[in-house]
Amino acid sequence: MEAINQAGHLKSRLIVLLNDNEMSIAPAVGALSRYLNRIKEAQSYQHLKEEIGDVLESVPGIGGRLRQAAKSVKDAIAAAVLPGALVSELGFKYIGYVDGHNVPMLVAALEEAKKVDDGPVIVHALTTKGKGFPNPEKNYYAYHATGPFDPKTGLPYKSNKAAAPTYTQVFGETMCELMAKDDKIVALTAAMPDGTGVDKILEKFPGRAFDVGIAEQHAVTFCAGMACEGLKPVAAIYSTFLQRAFDQIIHDVCLQNLNVTFAMDRAGIVGADGPTHHGLLDIAYLRGYPNIVLMAPKDEGEMRDMILTAIEHPGPAAIRYPRGNGFGVDISAVPTKIEIGKAEILRKGADVAIVAYGSMVNPALDAASKLASERIEATVINARFVKPLDAEMITELARNHQVIITVEEAYLAGGFGSAVMELLEENELR
Repeated sequence: MEAINQAGHLKSRLIVLLNDNEMSIAPAVGALSRYLNRIKEAQSYQHLKEEIGDVLESVPGIGGRLRQAAKSVKDAIAAAVLPGALVSELGFKYIGYVDGHNVPMLVAALEEAKKVDDGPVIVHALTTKGKGFPNPEKNYYAYHATGPFDPKTGLPYKSNKAAAPTYTQVFGETMCELMAKDDKIVALTAAMPDGTGVDKILEKFPGRAFDVGIAEQHAVTFCAGMACEGLKPVAAIYSTFLQRAFDQIIHDVCLQNLNVTFAMDRAGIVGADGPTHHGLLDIAYLRGYPNIVLMAPKDEGEMRDMILTAIEHPGPAAIRYPRGNGFGVDISAVPTKIEIGKAEILRKGADVAIVAYGSMVNPALDAASKLASERIEATVINARFVKPLDAEMITELARNHQVIITVEEAYLAGGFGSAVMELLEENELR
């Protein structure tokens, strides 16, 4: 929208090809989506306008004057009822809509757009997601990020191994459980209801769950507004996408110390989702924010406790958790609050201390077992929190162990290890 605003102001010679496949990862929401649909529906009016103009032009002797006299009335009607008028008011010419799968038609539209030399133009092309493959044509949502499947049937290949629920599923189920008990809890996502587990919440609590579309900045400010009115908003956003709301988290939430919870799905390495989706920066950039509490669970059971802890904390809090399945631990217990900033000792050893954060806790325990076979005894700490750190426990480790190893699934610069080093330096433990 900012680019459209500037292009219309500068009257740049610019062609924008709008690929309108009616898909926005999840089913499209919002007024702009409805606006695009209205443009399609208004084509009959556009054709009628041209036909009336042609009839007026054909009247002997006065046809030209009649058409000109009708122009002001016609334009006024168009501004009132024709959705494409908004595009014109923004300084763009509009060409459309055209069939995006009809190559000659699309080429003709682009050639026409090239002739516009007095400002920007939008070419509105309609396409079908998954064109040419029947299954995604019928259900594009299910095929947006699919695992391996049989291309002939479209059915996914099934694994014989029983899998533990994903962290995403645990989040959605826990939120539904907590929202049933506390009507002040609300949930938000930014166009990723299925990917974050908010889809189940939308089904069960349609009046207290919101999909704001691909608008993370707005989602955070929306949360801040609701928190100001005493609600307890939980924003479920992928770690990598929460970066888009960097400014809003500081100014709208943290500086005001508002009760907003950020549930950061896909934190750490995300495998097949690819480099753009790796959630590796959230520890580093959130750690510098004022008033915020940062935590990460070692497993899905602890995650349930942390969701409750974050919601009941009176200020901002963020939970990071990985993509994929949990460890299959028992999650039947009712969630209970965890003491803010309190780590836990999982294993004691005199030689080395391993302080692990979040998804790296269980690998740290495995490493400690292997070290024991080499006659090296390791203490393993589940840090739980990176802000605030358990300063008492970590400084005690430094005094009683020759080596401290920090383990995290994030960038080193500014991350969990950096936080521990800063704590040791502050206490002159080198």
